Amino acid sequence: MSLADRAEVAGAAAFVPDPRLTNEDLAPAPAGKRTWKVFDLFALWMSDVHNLGNYTFAAGLLFLGMNVWQVFTSLLAGFVIIYIGMNMMGRIGQRTGVPFPVVSRIAFGVWGANIPALIRAVIAIMWYGIQTYLASVAVNVMLLAAWPGLTSWTHGSFLGLDPLGWLSFVALWLVQAAIISRGMESVRKFQDFCGPAIWIVMIALAVWILAEADWTISLTSTPHPVSVGEQWRQWFGAVGLILATYGTLMLNFCDFSRFAPDYRTVRRGNFWGLPVNSTAFVVLSVVVTAGAYEVFGKEITEPAHLVAEIGTTWVLVVGALTFAVATMGVNIVANFVSPAYDLANVWPQRITFKVGGMISTVAALLVTPWNLFSNPTVVNYFLGGLGAFLGPLFGVIMVDYYWVKRGHADVDRLFSAEPGSRYHYRRGVNPRALWAFLPSAAIAAVLALVPAFSAVAPYSWFIGTALAAGLYAVLCRAERTATTGREA
Repeated sequence: MSLADRAEVAGAAAFVPDPRLTNEDLAPAPAGKRTWKVFDLFALWMSDVHNLGNYTFAAGLLFLGMNVWQVFTSLLAGFVIIYIGMNMMGRIGQRTGVPFPVVSRIAFGVWGANIPALIRAVIAIMWYGIQTYLASVAVNVMLLAAWPGLTSWTHGSFLGLDPLGWLSFVALWLVQAAIISRGMESVRKFQDFCGPAIWIVMIALAVWILAEADWTISLTSTPHPVSVGEQWRQWFGAVGLILATYGTLMLNFCDFSRFAPDYRTVRRGNFWGLPVNSTAFVVLSVVVTAGAYEVFGKEITEPAHLVAEIGTTWVLVVGALTFAVATMGVNIVANFVSPAYDLANVWPQRITFKVGGMISTVAALLVTPWNLFSNPTVVNYFLGGLGAFLGPLFGVIMVDYYWVKRGHADVDRLFSAEPGSRYHYRRGVNPRALWAFLPSAAIAAVLALVPAFSAVAPYSWFIGTALAAGLYAVLCRAERTATTGREA
C-alpha cells in the first residue's frame, strides 16, 4: 500500500510524498511483502553469526587465557544485550515498515539522515570487499591442500593479487552479485539455506575433533593460564568487543524487521537467533579449537586451517564450499542490504535498492579489498574510526524515538520536505542530533584508536552510545516536555 493509499483509507486528504525522498523500496513495506517469519529471522542470525570471523574471534579467546565456561558466559551476556538492542531497533522497523535511512529521518531530519546512512554505507562497502577477499583466502587454502598442482597459480600478481586469488575472489563476487540482484526476497531464501547448512558442517567437525581427542576436552582449563584479574578484564573485554561487532547490524536491523508481520515475530526470531543460536555457535567454535589443540598440539584458530589438517580431498572441497557459503551469508546480511538502501536514500529518483546494491558490489571490487586489508592504517584507523561512530548514531536514534518522541512516528511526514514539516527541523537537518553525535563520535574514535586508551578500547562502542544518548537527552529536555504537555 502506497503512502497516498494509506491516507485515502484513513479518510484523510491523499498525501503526496516528495519524489526526492521516496521510491518503491524506501516506502513502507506493504502487507503483501511482510513475509519474514520467525524462522527467516532465526536463519538471518545463523547466516550472520556462522562465519570465519566469529569462529576466529571466539577461538582466540581461549588462547588469551579464558576457559570454555568463561567464553560461554561472556558471549552470552553480550548476545543478551545485543538481543535487547535488536528488539528496540526491530520494533521501529516493524511499526513503520521503512528501512534504516528513512528511520534515521526521525532523529536527524529528512536530509540530515544521509549522514548516518552514508557512514553506514561506506563501512559496509569496505567490509563487503574485505569479507569476500577473506572467504577467497579460505577457499584457496582448501584448493591448494586438495590439489597442490594449483601452486603455480599463486605466482605472479595483478593489482596485488595472484591468479588463484583473482579466480576465487571473482567467483565469490559473482555469486553474491547474482543473489542480491534479485532483491530482498532472494536474500531471504538464500540465508534460509546457508544458516542451517553451516550448522551441519560445524557439528560434524566438532564430532570428528572430539572423537580424535577421545572426548577429553576440558571446559575449565586454558592453554595459557592468566591471573584472575586478567581473566575478568578479558571477560568484560569480550562483552565489549562482541557489542562493537554487532553494533553495525544493530543500527540497521530495521532493514529486515520491516518485513515482519508483527513485533512478536521479531522478538521470537531474535531470541532463537541471538542468545540461543549465537552463543551455541561460538561455544562450539571454542570446543572445536580446544579439541584441535589436544589433537594437533598447536593453536589453530581458523577453521580453514583445521579442515586442511584432515587432508581428505572430499572433506577439503566440502569445507571450501561451506566456508564460502558462510561468508557470503554474513556478507549479504551485514554488508550488502544496508548500503543498497543507504545509497537509494541519497537519490531515490535514480537509485533503487537493486541499483544501490550493484553500486556497492562494484565499489567493493574497485577498492581492491586485499590491499585495504593488508594496510593496517586503513583497517585500524579509517574503518575502525568510522566503526566507532556507529554507537553514537544508535544512541541518538534510540533516545529520540523512545524518549523524546515517546515511541511515535508520523510515517507520512518522513517523506515530506516542506518547511515546517515534523521532520524538517532546520533546513532538513536536526542540529540537536548533530550536537549530540559529533562530540560523542570523536570521543569514541579516540578511545578506539589511540594506544594510550587501549584498556578501554573494547568498550568504545558502549561508551559512545551512552555519551550520545545522555547528551541528546539533555539537549531535548524541552522538546520532550512540550511533547508530554501536548499529549496530556
